[in-house]
Amino acid sequence: MKPNHTYSLAYSSCPNDTFIFKAIARALIDLHGYFLDIVLEDVETLNQRAAKNTYDITKLSFAAFGSLSDQYALLRTGSALGVGCGPLIISLPERSVDDKKKPVVAVPGLGTTAYHLFRFYMDDLFAGMDADIIPMPFEEVMPAVIEKRADFGVIIHEGRFVYQAMGLELKADLGQWWEDKTSLPIPLGCIAIKRDIDPAVACDIQQLIRQSIDHAFSNPDMACDYIKIHAQELDEDVIQQHIKLYVNDFSKNIGDKGEAAIITFFEKARQSGLIEKSGNSLFAC
Repeated sequence: MKPNHTYSLAYSSCPNDTFIFKAIARALIDLHGYFLDIVLEDVETLNQRAAKNTYDITKLSFAAFGSLSDQYALLRTGSALGVGCGPLIISLPERSVDDKKKPVVAVPGLGTTAYHLFRFYMDDLFAGMDADIIPMPFEEVMPAVIEKRADFGVIIHEGRFVYQAMGLELKADLGQWWEDKTSLPIPLGCIAIKRDIDPAVACDIQQLIRQSIDHAFSNPDMACDYIKIHAQELDEDVIQQHIKLYVNDFSKNIGDKGEAAIITFFEKARQSGLIEKSGNSLFAC
C-alpha cells in the first residue's frame, strides 16, 4: 500500500457503521501508512454533503449514490444489504395507508433508500397515491407521528426495534415487500469513494475496511465503547440487534447477488423517475 496523503472518511453514528469502522477509528489494525480524517454524521447529511463533493470516502444511501455516480464509485466492502432489514411504515393505531384522506408522511430524507422504497411501494400498490412528504432526520420521524404532525412515518435503523414500545403500529415492511418482489437482498447503504482518487488507493481502502470488519467480528468486545458513545439508542440489546441485522457477508463483500440487487434497485429508481441513467461503472475496483 502506497498512500499519497490524508483522506477524509465519513460514516454514520449508527451501530452498524461504528462496528464496521471501529478498528480503523481506533487504529486496531495496521493502516499501512494511510491517514484517515474521520467524520460522523447522519446518513441524510452525508448524502447532502456528497452532492457537494465534500468527503473522499463516504457512507451513502444507495438511493443517493444513484444520483451521484458521476462523482463517486462504490467500494465492495462496508455496505448494508440484507434480508429482513428494510424500512418500515408505521403509524398510530387505527390508520391505514390506503385511507382516502391524503396522508402526511414523515421520511428520513428524500435522498434515502427508505424514501425510494416508499415510492416504489406506493407506485406498485396504489398507482402512486398522492401524499404530502415531510423529510426530516431519522430520529425525528417517530416523534412526528406520535405528535400527529405526520400520519405515517418511514423508519430506519434502530427504530424497528423500539416503535412498538412507543405505541406505534406496523403498517408495511418495505424490505419484505422488496424481497417478495425481487427475491434479492435490499440495498440500503454503501461506502463510496471519489472517482478522481487513484483506483489503487480505492482498492487499498476497500481492503482496509474488510480487515476492519474481520477484526470487529473476531474481537466484538474490543472498543465497544466507541459504538456506545455514538449510538442514538443506548440499550445494549438494541445495539446488538442492530449490528446483527445490518452487518453481514454482504458487508464484507457485496458479491454477485448483492450486485444484482443494486442494479435492480437502480432500474426501479429510473422507472420511477427518481434518477437518470448513468454510463459510469458502479465499482471503483
